[in-house]
Order: sequence, then C-alpha cells, then structure tokens
Amino acid sequence: MTVSRRHSAVPAPTRLGARFHRLFGASVVSNLGDGIGQIAYPWLASAVTRDPILVALVLVAQRLPWLVFTLPAGVITDRVDRKRAMVAMDVLRGALTLGVAFAVLGEQGKLPGPDEVDQVVGTRIGLYLVVLAATLLLGMAEVLRDNSAQTILPDIVHADQLERANGRMWSAEGVANTFVGPPLGSLLLVIAFAAPFFVDAASFFVAAALVALIPGTYRARHDEPVERRSFRTELGEGVRWLMGHSLLRPMAIILGLMNAAAMVSGATFVLFAQEVMGIGPFLFSIIGFGGAIGGIAGGTIASWAARRWGGGACLAVVLAGSAVTSAVIGIWVWWPVVMVMFGLQTLLGILWNVITVSLRQTIIPPRLLGRVNSVYRFFAWGMMPIGAAIGGVTVAVVSALVDRDWALRATWFLNAAIHLVLFVVGRTKLTTAHLEAARAAAAPPSSATTPSAS
Repeated sequence: MTVSRRHSAVPAPTRLGARFHRLFGASVVSNLGDGIGQIAYPWLASAVTRDPILVALVLVAQRLPWLVFTLPAGVITDRVDRKRAMVAMDVLRGALTLGVAFAVLGEQGKLPGPDEVDQVVGTRIGLYLVVLAATLLLGMAEVLRDNSAQTILPDIVHADQLERANGRMWSAEGVANTFVGPPLGSLLLVIAFAAPFFVDAASFFVAAALVALIPGTYRARHDEPVERRSFRTELGEGVRWLMGHSLLRPMAIILGLMNAAAMVSGATFVLFAQEVMGIGPFLFSIIGFGGAIGGIAGGTIASWAARRWGGGACLAVVLAGSAVTSAVIGIWVWWPVVMVMFGLQTLLGILWNVITVSLRQTIIPPRLLGRVNSVYRFFAWGMMPIGAAIGGVTVAVVSALVDRDWALRATWFLNAAIHLVLFVVGRTKLTTAHLEAARAAAAPPSSATTPSAS
C-alpha cells in the first residue's frame, strides 16, 4: 500500500485519524526522552569539565550535523520510504544512547553527585570524548529522522488540517520535552547518574515501534515517473528551488540567525544556572515548567492568532518578544522570572513553528518537499553549532575582561541584540501579504487536498 496525496473537492475530515495519532504518540514519547536528556546531558557535561568552551562543544557536536548532513538528508528523504527512515533512525538513537548509559554506569562511582558538579576540577577526558562522539552521531540520526517526520505529515492529514495537526504536535512535544521530561530527568539523576540515559534509550525504541505500526509506505510523490538522477543533481534542484523563492529564502536565513542567537546563550546555560542563578538540577528542571505552559498555550492559540492578526504580524511579535525576554533573563536572574521568560519564549517559538512549518508543507511541491525542507533546515538549524561555539568563546573572552558572572550574562545580551536586529529586518521581509501571496501562488487548481491510501 502506497500513500500519496491527490487533489479533490472533498472537505477536510473532522478527525485527524489513527495514522496521525500513532505519529503523534511516537513524537510525544521521543520528546519525553529528549526532555530527560535536556537535564542529563548538560549535567553530565558539567560533571566532567567546567571549561565553558568544552561544555559548549558538546552542544556544537549535537547541532553540527544540521550544518553538514542536512542537505544530503533531504535527498535521502525524497528517495526512501520516510516511515522506514524514521524507524531506523529511532532504533539507531536508542542504541547510541544505550551505549552512553553503559559508559556512564562504568564511571558511576567516580562522578560527583548532581549538587556537587561545581566542585569538579579538571576534565575526565575519556568520558567526555564518549559523550562528544555519541552526541555527534545522535545529531546525525536526528537530522534524517526529523526531516522525514516533517515531510510525512502532509501525507497523513488533510491539507486544511496541517496547522491544527502541527499545533497539536508542537504543543504536546513541548509538554513532554519541558514539563514532564526534565523533572523526571532530575529525579533519575538523583537515583543514579546513568538512570536517565537508560530511560532515554527506551523512549527511542518505543517511538520506533509506534511509527512502525503506521500502515502504508510513504515515498515522495511524483506526478509522472522519473528516472533516478545523481545525488548532486537532485540536491541542486532543491537548493535552486529554495534560493529562488522570495519568501522562504529570507525566512530560512532569519530563522538560522534566531537559532544561532538562542545557542549563544543556550550553550553555557547549565553554567549560568549553576553559577549565576545558584540552582541545582531540581530547580533547573522546574524552570522548564514555564516552557511547558508556554508550549501548551502556543500550540493552542497559534492557528487562531495567525487568522486573527495575520501570520506576518505574529512573526514580528516573535522576533521582538525574543529580544525582550532574553534581555530580561540576563538582567534578572531570579529563577521564577527566568521560568516565566522561558514560558514566553516557548510560546513564541511554537507560534513561529506552527505558522512557518505549515506554510512550507503547503507551498513546497510534494516531489521536492524532502529536499527543499532540508535546504531550509540547513540554514535554519545549521547556524546552531556556530551560535553554540560563539557562546562558549564569548564567556571565555569576556571572563578576561569582567568577572565570570557577567561573562555568563553577556551571552543573553548578545542573544537579545541579534533578535532586535532580526525584528527590524523581518518586519519588512515576512509580512502577512507576502505569506498569503506565497500560499496563493502555490494553490492547486482544485480547492482541497486529501491524503489517500492505495
């Protein structure tokens, strides 16, 4: 059975369907594991080294695949069954995480307790290298898995349901990733340093099983048979399509700079939390509650807000709001304030994602969706390792000029400054008129689109 999309005048169904709910369940489970990892990996990194550049390098390794592997992953996504790619990558991520779990278990008695990591002197090179290598490989698998997940959704739900489906996905992922996962991760850390990694590995295996239960095959749809061309030719087609699009090109670049700005402060946030905010793993996870609440709100209101005020106005609010919240975190380091700011940032991030991901899924031709989506994410996510490296270097350099407290705060001020510049640029590039014009230009002759199985 092959799943494809066809144009018809059939109205959108009221239910998202069983296939969506299995994809949804897999996403929630894997994001629960990611939320556990958000606590476990930074705390493990800070337990083996206190060097801000080495801590940031772990995040660089995690995001580097988005710079070097995203484009090839797009061609692969358009060549293979996307469901099988997701299953294979989740199994691989589970196996890699299991390897980290056993490596940490072997060092269990030599690692400091969760509340003692700031007493670490020197670097445990062996374990650090294991974490660095595993993080890089996990990032490679994540690139292909996530690109496949975004390109499979238009074949699972009706076109008119994309914003609703994306909103539900982003909201639930946010809850699992920031509300349930981090507190569970901190609890598991207290039990044993290796425990969260074992649970994280299990989440990937469960997610793989849920995706495998989705019926049908999911390959890129072509209006007519095409011959297999060279990897380079297919990749070039995706690059040219995006670079020639007057809206998606600046949108991808702006998002890339936004993500780079987030990584500037995010790369050393665990050190900021420990040394400036003075909190341990429990409160570190608790401030994520703000993000979870923001995620629920963002996923709930995103579609309504875009209709009420227009997508362009909402994107402008995201850019301005991100600048303000980052500056507030740098100035006011009391954890309840940071929790509220995280909530606002997550709400804004989900608002951006629901609007822009649904737009891409609507206007990119189905036969090019995997490749164009990967080129877009090359710009959008490929800037993350660069931002993380800048964050680590910023702390190291500014520490030579002022005390370490203000050096760690400086990353948030740099984050805010970048977003402020992007607000000025984005206000003219990403208008509601431009978004609606792009939708209209890509609209098929028929009035609706519906998935079908045959």
